[in-house]
Amino acid sequence: MSMDETVHHLTRAIELRQTTQVITANPIMVMAALEDPRYGQVMKEAELIVPDGAGVVWAANYVGMPVKERVAGFDLLHRLMQVGEQKRWKVYLLGTSQEIISEAAARLQQKFPLVELVGFHHGYFSDAEDAQVIQKIRQAAPDLLFVARAANNQEPWIHKYKHELGVPLVMGVGGSFDIIAGRLKRAPLLFQKLRLEWFYRLLQEPKRYKRMLALPQFMVKVVREKENVTKR
Repeated sequence: MSMDETVHHLTRAIELRQTTQVITANPIMVMAALEDPRYGQVMKEAELIVPDGAGVVWAANYVGMPVKERVAGFDLLHRLMQVGEQKRWKVYLLGTSQEIISEAAARLQQKFPLVELVGFHHGYFSDAEDAQVIQKIRQAAPDLLFVARAANNQEPWIHKYKHELGVPLVMGVGGSFDIIAGRLKRAPLLFQKLRLEWFYRLLQEPKRYKRMLALPQFMVKVVREKENVTKR
C-alpha cells in the first residue's frame, strides 16, 4: 500500500478496534527474521508490515515485486498523529530512556495539541515488570501505542502482549523518539533520496556499525535468491 492507503487502512483498524501490530521493516530486521525462526514467526504473524527501509524498497524492485512507495515509520507516526487530531485519539508512548521519552512526549503534545497523550513510560524495564507496565497502558486505554525498545525485543514484546494490551494499534518506531526529542537528527532529504539514511544514522551513532553489517549481507542474499529463482 501507499502511505495514504496505509493511513486509511490503519485508521479503519483503530475505529473498528481491531488489534493491529505494525512492523516497519528494514533489511536488518529481515536478516534477523531469517536467522532467528522465532523472530521470523513474529514478523509472519504481524497484521501489517510496511516497507520502511530503503533496502527493502530496492529489494522489492530488484526481484520484480515493487512496492508502491516507501512507508517510513517516522513519517507514518506523524501521519497517524495528524489523523489523531481530527479523531481526538488517545496516544501512549513506550520506550527509550525516561529523559528522552519525556521530551518526545512534550514535543509531540505541542505539535499535536488535540491528540490526548494519556501516558508515557521508559523502555528499560525487565520481564518481571511487564505486567505492571501493561496494566498502566490498559488503564490509560489509548487508541495508539508507539513502542521504541531494543531491536531484538521491540517486535517480539509487542507480538507477545498485543492482545493483552487492549490497544487497537501498536507500532514499533525504533529511533523515532530520539529524533523527535532532538537527540538525533533525521537524515537530510538528499540522503533520503539517495537511500543513504542508514549511513547518516551511522555517522551519528558509530557504535551501530556491527548492526549495519547486515546490510551488505541482505543485498547479497537478495541477489543470490533472484539468481536461484531465475535458474529454476
